[in-house]
This record gives sequence, structure tokens and C-alpha cells, in this order.
Amino acid sequence: MTRTTPAGTPLGDTFHVYDTTLRDGAQREGISYSVADKLAVARLLDGLGVGFIEGGWPGAMPKDTEFFARAAAGELDLKHAALVAFGSTRRAGARADRDPQVRALLESQAPVITLVAKSDRRHVELALRTDVTEAAEMVRDTVAFLVGEGRRVFLDAEHFFDGFAYDPDCALRVIGAGMEAGADVAVLCDTNGGQLPLGLAETVREVIDRTGFRVGIHCQDDTSCAVANSLAAVQAGASHVQCTANGYGERAGNADLFAVIGNLVTKLGMAVLPTDAVPELTRVSHALAEIANIAPNTHQAYVGTSAFAHKAGLHASAIKVDPELYNHIDPERVGNDMRVLVTEMAGRASLELKGHELGIDLAAEPDALNSALRKVKDLEARGWSFEAADASLELLLRDEVGGDIRAPFELESYRVILDHRIDGEVVSEATVKVHVAGRRVIATAEGNGPVHALDAALRKALLPYLPWLDEVELTDYKVRILTGGGGPRATEHGTDAVTRVLVQSTDHDLEWTTVGVHGNIVEASWLALCDALAHKAMRVRSGVPAGGLRP
Repeated sequence: MTRTTPAGTPLGDTFHVYDTTLRDGAQREGISYSVADKLAVARLLDGLGVGFIEGGWPGAMPKDTEFFARAAAGELDLKHAALVAFGSTRRAGARADRDPQVRALLESQAPVITLVAKSDRRHVELALRTDVTEAAEMVRDTVAFLVGEGRRVFLDAEHFFDGFAYDPDCALRVIGAGMEAGADVAVLCDTNGGQLPLGLAETVREVIDRTGFRVGIHCQDDTSCAVANSLAAVQAGASHVQCTANGYGERAGNADLFAVIGNLVTKLGMAVLPTDAVPELTRVSHALAEIANIAPNTHQAYVGTSAFAHKAGLHASAIKVDPELYNHIDPERVGNDMRVLVTEMAGRASLELKGHELGIDLAAEPDALNSALRKVKDLEARGWSFEAADASLELLLRDEVGGDIRAPFELESYRVILDHRIDGEVVSEATVKVHVAGRRVIATAEGNGPVHALDAALRKALLPYLPWLDEVELTDYKVRILTGGGGPRATEHGTDAVTRVLVQSTDHDLEWTTVGVHGNIVEASWLALCDALAHKAMRVRSGVPAGGLRP
């Protein structure tokens, strides 16, 4: 807890990657970290190798106060990062050493403290209801007191860019008071997120030229420029960049830590993380999304599952020659993978590459490749979608090359009924008649919906004969209503609508997704469920490698 500089990063203290997920990121709508969550987030960020982790605002937020207390008691052993407490300067007319908020910063035992101060004259006069002279003294007194107590201090100049545009002398006077009193970095904050890269870079360069101060950057994403603005500031001379994991934050969010690091490392050649940490970016991004209980952004730069996914046949043809032709970096540099999506836009190259990804050599069987391509295009035209259903696609491709994809049972019939009871409870009941292991089996089960009941009845029938079925669990179920032609638009037409169902399954080692399409939602679900079990049975029966599955 005594470290004030980053450890283990090649650039050391000359460049700061500063994470504020636990304070600014936690302001995102829908995020509510427990103290245990905050400790877990801090450990992941430290393992990644960021230089500073802002843990919260002790004294203002009870959970943050507890977080720092537990960290100080030994529950947080940081290997790379310095722990930072965030807070405000003393109040107008008060003494820093007697201000409760300032005392709470000391009591947090954080070795680094970031103070927020208003640098826009309008905020000073209208929000603080004081004048610029007192605002500067509030900063000066608080910084001097904390430095005198052995703390390293960073100064967040709130609303700096708007304030500099309105009254540059006021903005510079506020940050000057802090730097003269011993602050190490003046962090220029685009608090309203309204800046654009060229103008922001000009301001950063002017501030450095006029003051000689070490400056940092903190950008909100209200113009979708937070990452670009952060990089522009670095190129203009900033050596401290504040970000949040996955861009979490209030309103439109903050600069995304993973995009900023990805760009600094792969585009600007700056070794801002330990050398073995960059391939961990994707894993850590997804782990932090899990803690925040927010689905990962599949299209997120560098770390999204679609960041290196290619759909058009023209792209796939080029990738077949050289993957670098359509990837801006090797995805493995950031721990990600390239994927080829198979859709109605697919050509031979797309399908051949996808087969290779799934462990199927279609190049050696051109007739099978052509037949599979015709089937995919026909099915996609009727509403099927294989780009998110690799397991169903694998079954189709293996069938074309003569693989054994038999389902582990044969259906005789199924029936689903809905029972709306007098007390208002709605219960679904399903009965299945199947042939398995040479026997005819009939099973009935109830569920909270027709698909749940059908799945339960099928499991009841098969489990005595297929012991591996106990490992298989349905983890996600998605339904999409399509037009009669299978197009992507939602429809209100009941007579010509078809339903596409995606089922995600797991056996706790791997996950796989299957698809079913039909005019009846229950039948569409049944088709997807059958593919899920057929895929598992195929792997159990023949040990076929699961090329496209996620561990």
C-alpha cells in the first residue's frame, strides 16, 4: 500500500496508465459494485499491469471507505499498481488539515491522492460560489497539506477545456496553484466530453508550452471521441492518461482502457504494460464485464469477439492468402482471435476458412465444399443464420464430408400443451416419444414455458441411456421473429412470420451454439435443441475436435 509509482512496466513512472473504473466507471447506469466486486476488479487491473488504480472516494461513499479499509488490512496486495484515493479540495474558507473530506483521504491510507478542482471560472463562481483567488488557494492549501503528509498528489482540473476556452488565465491559475504546491501531474479533464481531437491537442500543447507542467488527460465520450482525444493528448505531450475498463462511465462513458492501451502499444509503440500483459487484454476485458454484470460489447475495438470477424467473401478470399491483408494487427497480440462468419454473403473462401477453423479440410473435397455452400446460401435465404451458430454449421459441414453426425435418438413424436390454471398460474407440459438404445421411451415433464418443458421431457427420456447428458446445460435462448422470406426485419404479420431460435449450451468445459428456424417457435426450438445434443454426441462418439467452440 506504500507504492507511489508503477512497478514492472518498461516505461516506469515516465508514462502513467491510470484506471478509474472503480470511481468514474462505476457511475455508469446499471453498475453497482459491491466491496468484494471492487477488490476483484482491482486485482484484475493490477494483474494486467496498469500503473494506478483509483479505488473510489473515501469519506463520501461508505462502500469506498470500506474498500480502502479492507485494502489497507491486507485484502489487496498490488504487484504493479499504486492505489489512489479520489476526493475534493478543502471547502472555501476552511483549513485543509481540519476539513473532514481531506482527513478521510489521509485515513484511507492510499499512498496516492487525486484531487478534483474546478478550473472553469463559471463553475468557480456559480457552483462553488467563491472567486478565482480562493479557488486557487483551496487547491494550493490542500495539495501542500497532503504532500506534507507524505502523499503523492495528482490534480484533476475539472471542466478544464471548456474553462480554458472561456478564461484561460483562470484555468491556468488553478492548475498552477496545485503544481506549485507539489502536485506531480495536472490532469486536464474534458468533463462534458465535448472536445474533438485537433482542438484538444492544440490546447494540451499550449498548456505545456506556457507552463512546462507535466500534464495528463481525462476524456468523457459524449462525442464518441474519448479514445481519439486521449491519444491526441498523448501525441501532444501528455504523459498520464486516465481510462475506464470497457469505457464504462456516466452518460456516454469514458475513454476505453483497452482501446487506449491497444493503440498506445500497437500503433504508437509505447510499452505501457509489462511485456507479457498485452495478450491478456481480451480476457481481462471480458472478466471485468462479468463482474459489472454487463454483456461484453462484441464490437469493441481490439477485445470484442467481432473485432476480427470477417463476413464478406471478398475479405475472406484475401485472408486466405494472407490474414494481415484485412486485419490491422495480429489478433493474438491482444489475446483475441480472427473469425470468419458464414452467411449468405459467403463465398468458397469464407466457407473453406471456416471449415479449417472448425477442423474440417474442405479444400481437399471441392465437391463437398460446393454442396455445402449451396446449402448455406439456401438456408440463409430462408431465415437460418450460421454466423452465431458454429455448432450447427459444423454439423452441416461434417455431414457433407461424410462425418457421423447422427442424433443420439430418433423422434417418434412430441406434444406440448399449455395449462392456464384457475389461480392464474401458467404451466407448460410436454410429452416426448423417442427411440434410444433400441428402446421406445415415453416421458412427460412440466416447465415454466413450452421450450423448458420440452427440454425437461427430452432429458427425462434420454438420461438413463446417455449419461453424458447430465453434463449438458442450456445457458442462453434467443428468439427472433423474421419476415416470411427470412429477412432480418421484425414483422407484425402473423401469417408469414418465421421464427429463428439460437440455443447456447455448455458441458462446463466448452460452449456451443445451435440454430433452428420454423414457422412455429416450438419446432424452431426443437431443431436447435436437437442440433445441440447431436453436436455433443458427435464429440463424445468420435472425439472430433471442437474447432470453433469457446472454452
